[in-house]
Amino acid sequence: MHRENLPMTPAAPGWTAVCAVDDIPPLGARRVARPQGMAVAVFRTADDRVFALLDRCPHKGGPLSQGIVHGDAVACPLHNWTIALVDGNARAPDEGCTPAFACRVHDGQVWLDAQQLATHALDLPAPLAGPCSKQAGCA
Repeated sequence: MHRENLPMTPAAPGWTAVCAVDDIPPLGARRVARPQGMAVAVFRTADDRVFALLDRCPHKGGPLSQGIVHGDAVACPLHNWTIALVDGNARAPDEGCTPAFACRVHDGQVWLDAQQLATHALDLPAPLAGPCSKQAGCA
């Protein structure tokens, strides 16, 4: 997260406003849909720091936005892997990483890097879950 004192307008080049900080519950997350690729989870810590990760645990693809934020990490709701919010790395003894997205807060608004939203982590397959995941021909 970058907290900047630089002038920023709603049309700041290279950045996209996605929500107000107050739209994210403390120790919670909000999902940001993208035109292509999986959604991005924007997290808020107890001390109002904001981070953005792909909404996908590196273990089994669990939705990190539904996890529990504690300190500077989130626990995946599926298997309790702990993922660092600052860089998306799983904490030992687990291994793996989910892509992180550059974000900043200015005047109470959360901004994500527009280029990363358009291009980052588009090649990762969406996780399959539920009864349809094991059936041939399901989309």
